[in-house]
Amino acid sequence: MSGSTPRNKLTHRKGFFSVAVLGGLLIGSLPVEALAFGFDDVARRAEELAQQGYRPPETSLPNELRELSYAEYAQIQYKRDRDVWSGNDVPFTLSFIHEGMHYDSAIQLNSIDEEGEVHGFAYNPDDYTYGDLDISDDVKHSDGLGIAGVKINYALNGDDPNEVMVFLGASFFRAVGRGQVYGLSGRGLAVDTGLPSGEEFPRFTEMWIVEPNPESQYLTIFALLDSPSVTGAYRFVLRPGEGTLVDVQSRLYLRRAVEKLGIAPLTSMYLYGPEQPSSTQHYMPAIHDSNGLLIDDAQNGWLWRPLANPARLMMNRHATPQLRGYGLMQRGHDFSDYQDLDARYDLRPSVWIEPLNEWGAGSVELIQIPTDNETNDNIVSMWLADEPHEPGTPLAFDYRIIFTTNESRHLDPQLAWVEETRRSRGEVIRDDLVREPDGTLAFVLDFVGPSLEGIGNGANISVDASVGDNGELAASRVVHNPATNGWRVFVNVKRNNGNQPLDIRAKLMLDGKQVSETWYYRLPANG
Repeated sequence: MSGSTPRNKLTHRKGFFSVAVLGGLLIGSLPVEALAFGFDDVARRAEELAQQGYRPPETSLPNELRELSYAEYAQIQYKRDRDVWSGNDVPFTLSFIHEGMHYDSAIQLNSIDEEGEVHGFAYNPDDYTYGDLDISDDVKHSDGLGIAGVKINYALNGDDPNEVMVFLGASFFRAVGRGQVYGLSGRGLAVDTGLPSGEEFPRFTEMWIVEPNPESQYLTIFALLDSPSVTGAYRFVLRPGEGTLVDVQSRLYLRRAVEKLGIAPLTSMYLYGPEQPSSTQHYMPAIHDSNGLLIDDAQNGWLWRPLANPARLMMNRHATPQLRGYGLMQRGHDFSDYQDLDARYDLRPSVWIEPLNEWGAGSVELIQIPTDNETNDNIVSMWLADEPHEPGTPLAFDYRIIFTTNESRHLDPQLAWVEETRRSRGEVIRDDLVREPDGTLAFVLDFVGPSLEGIGNGANISVDASVGDNGELAASRVVHNPATNGWRVFVNVKRNNGNQPLDIRAKLMLDGKQVSETWYYRLPANG
């Protein structure tokens, strides 16, 4: 992997998708429908497909559609009066996405009615408006042209449904909660991501969506996944809310051994922020969909890793003998953190993943890819099992995905967390109060949380900081921060070799006991 991964262009700052407005959080076990067609049927198809040779999708997209720019492609819109179920007085409706640009293979979409019968949807160019595009009727009616993806609409504020989830491109999907805008992506599966041999992109080839009734609080989507190495059956249960939940049930069938099988992968973007300020002058203090990786492991505790935009590819893993959850987070939802009127990075959600069955021992991998602009997704995270997977044995991975801007709701209230990481030159204040550099690199961490409330200046609180072999810890200290009712940590380091990364860790201690998550930053080489 020598360069940044192209983003789904529909997440660009002048996005094709609308802001979704959603409702309250609904918690519960996965619902079970009594359907004539269900998850077991998809699993049987996936298992049978795995016994056959892989057949790549047909990609006969006419050049008029393939060569569209992002702005041109965004003009092709599904007619909202054609939304599926729009006249049925049900809370969910569907809009279809036209093929175009690099979305050059169709997906077969179906519905499952209340009797459990399956009905297929067909591509119809009359369902779309084409804006100012001069696309000929011959192209619109081309043989093999189909539906590239599906938007799921749901209304919580007002009567008009807005997008709450979208499936488009390979096995990528996004969702949002109330007041949020699309940010990072989920994926059904990641195969060999970051390997020199090249990444394989499994794709959802067919989906079945259960028709809702007027009282439905969730929507169920089944999906069939296919790639040269693996097939799979998926069941997504979408529960829109203030924090939107997506419960995922998956069964995987290997065609051949896979070196890296990434479970519950997430893809995001980090350009710059206070952790790594921009190298060019800019009025926006930060541009990113996510600014950190958070991991909760029963043995290793909570780890917060601020993201970086490295000068060259960085990949490393964090052991998770008993994973309780992990996610790419957007800590900071004040407009002043970003100052972007178009992209509204302050409204982009964090995504937290919690296993719902036993995954076993493994690790969370973080891949950080260099990028010089915000149109590339350059951050990938996923869970990898320690034990290799062999063909012939079905694999079951079930989990819950939470799209939220209320990150503290999913943290341990007994531990403080890092609200902000700031990178600065180290400095000393002379007797005449003039600041001057001291030759170190400083990281300033603001720890907050209910566990710190009531801990005053007289408390025996300290910082436990350390660095890797490629540097030294010059100084560390902690001071009370009355503005946040928390504590501010200063960590000053020196790096030996600027061509190599430097690992830095810090955590708060009270009377010798850890009272915070562990902050871990990998200072990029040449950065």
